[in-house]
Order: sequence, then C-alpha cells, then structure tokens
Amino acid sequence: MAEKISVLFSEEEVAKRIAELAAAISAEYEGKYLHLVCVLKGGVFFMTELSKHLTIPCSLDFMSVSSYGNAMKSSGQIEILKDLDEPVEGRDVLVVEDIIDSGRTLSYLLEMLKGRGAKSLKLCTLLDKPECRIAEVHVDYTGFRVPDKFVVGYGLDYQQKYRNLPFIGVVEL
Repeated sequence: MAEKISVLFSEEEVAKRIAELAAAISAEYEGKYLHLVCVLKGGVFFMTELSKHLTIPCSLDFMSVSSYGNAMKSSGQIEILKDLDEPVEGRDVLVVEDIIDSGRTLSYLLEMLKGRGAKSLKLCTLLDKPECRIAEVHVDYTGFRVPDKFVVGYGLDYQQKYRNLPFIGVVEL
C-alpha cells in the first residue's frame, strides 16, 4: 500500500522558523560556546540548518536513540544505538531533536546527560506533540506544535522513507 503525504508545513515555513529559533538561541547563548547534541537520524536535517544560522561558536555531536523500530508508535523501550563521541561535562549543551511525542526517549536522554555533568542542558525540537506526552519533558525551543498525526519529511521518516522531503507532511495510510 502506497502512502499519501499531505503538506503540513511548507519548505519556506520550515526555513523561516528555523532561522527564528537560531536567532533566539544565539541571543540566549551570546558570549558562550554551545555544544549541540543531535539525536539521529531524524534530527540531522534540523540541526544542520539550525547550526548554519547560529551566530555563536558551537560544536556538534551525535547520538542515536530509538524507541520506534519500524512502527508508527513508540514501543517505550529506549535503546542507545550510538553514544556521543565527546564528553559533555562542564559544557553548555543543547539537545536537538526532530520530534517529541511521548517524551520517554528525551526524558531518558536528558537525565543521562545531566548525570554526565553538563554545565547547562536545554532542549530544542523542530516538532512537538504535547498532547501525546507520557513522560514529563521541558522543551526550551519549539519549531512547531503538531497534531497527533504521523508526520514525515525534513528528517522524519516512515519505515526509513520520506526523510528527504523538504517540507513537513502528514502520512495518510
């Protein structure tokens, strides 16, 4: 069965919002060195664009954490597939994520990074589904709030497809 994708946020809307987020982050961290931690795979598109618009010095690192597998709903089982290459101890850290829905994965990840001694720890997500929250997570920077629908594009996938779409779309099965 082929999926139909309808546009939720256009390429232009996404680009504009990312630039706005980068301006807010740059203002908050002015005079500081920010360490960005991207949650792979979906977050890489967002973090790449976000970092290009930052006006402060920053470094990048990557983690791969999964709770989905090939399903459309989170399993609740969190697995670290790739850990960070650099320590976060003593650093101002901004976790960059593509989407937060249940909050389980990010709650787990943020607690883990706090335990590793980050000087400060904040969260930035391109998409947020707050009505799906199961675990408490404070989001410091949000691109867009989205309805409880399965979204793809701009790094988000459905069974590893549609990450490369330049917009955010809704999968209609």
